[in-house]
Amino acid sequence: MKEKNTFTVINNEGKEVLCDVLFTFDSDETGKSYVVYTDNTKDQTGNIQVYASIFNPDDDGDGTELLPIETEKEWKVIETILESLQEEVKNATANDNSSNN
Repeated sequence: MKEKNTFTVINNEGKEVLCDVLFTFDSDETGKSYVVYTDNTKDQTGNIQVYASIFNPDDDGDGTELLPIETEKEWKVIETILESLQEEVKNATANDNSSNN
């Protein structure tokens, strides 16, 4: 996944789905690398679906296997980062709106 912004996965129906990488990060807490991504589909409330997986970065970036997140601790780490990013976006948007007035 080195320097790539997209990758393809095979869904449950056997079809290739193009996904956009939102960000990757390494967790000191779990000792693993994670990728947060979207296939740009929307849920029932109209929000873009976001997914997360464990991945093992390799030197050439090809054939990286995505692994399921297995523990509540790992989900909590990811949720905390997502909440922090959402707050940053909200603050940036609020600052942009106030400077435009």
